[in-house]
Amino acid sequence: MPTNIFGEIEIYEVTIEQAAKTVNVSTATIRNWIKTGYLIQSGKGLISQESLEKFISEVAGKEKLNARANKLLKDGHDHKKASDKVDVLIKKYKGEKIGIEYENSLSDSHRNKEGVYYTPSWIAKDLFKNIKITSDLKFLDPCCGSGNFLIEAIQLGVAPENVYGFDIDENAVLITRQRIKDEFGYDTENVKVGDFLQEAAKLSREGKSFDLIFTNPPWGKKIEKSAKEMYSSLYGCGNSLDTTSLFFGASLSILKPDGFLGFLIQEAFFNITTFEDIRRKVMSKRILRFVDYGKAFKGLVTKAQAIVIKNQTSNSLDLIECCLEDKVFNRTLESFTENPKNIFNFWTNETEAQVIKQLYSMPHVTLKGRANWALGIVTGNNDRFCIDEPKEGYVPIYKGSDITKSELKEPSTFILNDFSNFQQVAPLKMYQADEKLIYKFISSDLCFFYDNQQRYVLNSANILVPINLGITAEQLTMLLNSEIINWLFKKLFSTHKVLRGDLELLPIHTDYFSSNREFTEADYLNYLQIIKTSDGTYRAKD
Repeated sequence: MPTNIFGEIEIYEVTIEQAAKTVNVSTATIRNWIKTGYLIQSGKGLISQESLEKFISEVAGKEKLNARANKLLKDGHDHKKASDKVDVLIKKYKGEKIGIEYENSLSDSHRNKEGVYYTPSWIAKDLFKNIKITSDLKFLDPCCGSGNFLIEAIQLGVAPENVYGFDIDENAVLITRQRIKDEFGYDTENVKVGDFLQEAAKLSREGKSFDLIFTNPPWGKKIEKSAKEMYSSLYGCGNSLDTTSLFFGASLSILKPDGFLGFLIQEAFFNITTFEDIRRKVMSKRILRFVDYGKAFKGLVTKAQAIVIKNQTSNSLDLIECCLEDKVFNRTLESFTENPKNIFNFWTNETEAQVIKQLYSMPHVTLKGRANWALGIVTGNNDRFCIDEPKEGYVPIYKGSDITKSELKEPSTFILNDFSNFQQVAPLKMYQADEKLIYKFISSDLCFFYDNQQRYVLNSANILVPINLGITAEQLTMLLNSEIINWLFKKLFSTHKVLRGDLELLPIHTDYFSSNREFTEADYLNYLQIIKTSDGTYRAKD
């Protein structure tokens, strides 16, 4: 899923170990490709999935790397071999173990391409919490995998003949049917091979609908953009084109009034701008629960989170149960609708939500349309173009790790002052601006530095130049580095990447400097009518 700080889509990540398995090379080779600029490191031990996919399509097989690297051009998924494997697994194992072993037999590249991560049974069980089940209800899992949601529905009381499922993998369908037969003695024909995004339209035309739809959709499955746009139009997803959004819209289209829908989805769904339209659609329904299950899938760094809704018209005073780790608390729907971009920041409690409301109720502007933005320099091959000692013809360049809120560390990297051979360079006027802010890109904290010496930065740091903001660049730096705005950034976005789209949503309280010549955290909180409590949190003044 392509993006950078100028896009609004989450950057999916893979671990270095997972990338090595996917392309069939050592982790040392992956680290070397990071150093030479082929792959982009997006965090400690992580690379961006986009850079891996770009490497597969544009570099492997076209440049001289090594023979092993070209193996990644093939999926490596042998369907017949997988089918033979299923026959063996069904004879050898029972229950959930069949699905676990089958999933483990799939290649990493195939699982990544198709979004194959089967839901653990303990999560399937928890998602049904507090939902009354009767035998006559009709249950559907749109992408059933090895059948854990279907099995759980039957165990809770849904009649086996009222359970339906689809999956594009006929082996997964075979496993699910066998499990239902083994555990309940019912030979079902209602679990079928099919693409749900197509099947939902057929079901809708036939007037078929379901009381319960629970699933773990294929996160970030690769399908053509034209198909995404078609399905988005069909199911009312707006500009939310990720497969998670499309499956959500398709499921809602065949959910009965008062029916329940439970989705296990990636954390990006809750706070990234690209999901804003589908979040707005969800908000029109009664949301019952938000749940954070942590990093539930081996090899995935993104958290598995969930939403459960009831197909009723929402009310602003609806209470939503928010569950994360050992914490359970309620939030009103209204407290989410007041967030910018309808962000579902359910990791934030009601008191904290009131602080966020207070921050946005004070007079403010945003950086949207009031700043120019630029990426740091991407050389394409740091080993070739960067050195660690000053030399004639080279200029110092700063990395994200060199940036602190109070100073820049002494430069440890120097770059050829002829930028013509670099992969990506912003207009030089951005680096050479009289005043600019440079900031860390990979960070869970906002860390800005005011620069008036025309310094250059590598792509682990980025640049913004404020325009007609009403305060100086230095004053803007103070606000963005403040403890309360850092707190807000975490409570809204809960991310370790500082994206332009997120920065453009933050309130910039320029009026503070109308009555305060200097900046102090205490004065700023007093101006905002916010109190810092003894436990380090905040509350709005009564």
